[in-house]
Amino acid sequence: MFYQPKNLIATPAKKIIYVTAATVLGLLLSFIIHAIAESLYLNWAIKNDAAITWHTVFNQGQCALPLLVVYGLPVLGALSGFLSGRLWWRLVYVDKFWIKRPESH
Repeated sequence: MFYQPKNLIATPAKKIIYVTAATVLGLLLSFIIHAIAESLYLNWAIKNDAAITWHTVFNQGQCALPLLVVYGLPVLGALSGFLSGRLWWRLVYVDKFWIKRPESH
């Protein structure tokens, strides 16, 4: 039913790369969420003639979202990527959840 590779060996280097890649993916997804949220907020503010407060971020750019959101999203993205990387590492390489186990009667 599923592809089952015969040489699926969990090495320490493979685990480091796997979890690091998942962490980077979580961080990149948090930047996409930030861009979408700021775009929606600016569109709403322009539509309703609301005052927009700009915050200087990382001493180089400005952002309309609150600083808690600006700094919290990357932290949450990296943390969720790290935790999901560890979870899926365990499911794929340790538990091998896709392999059908013989049913015991």
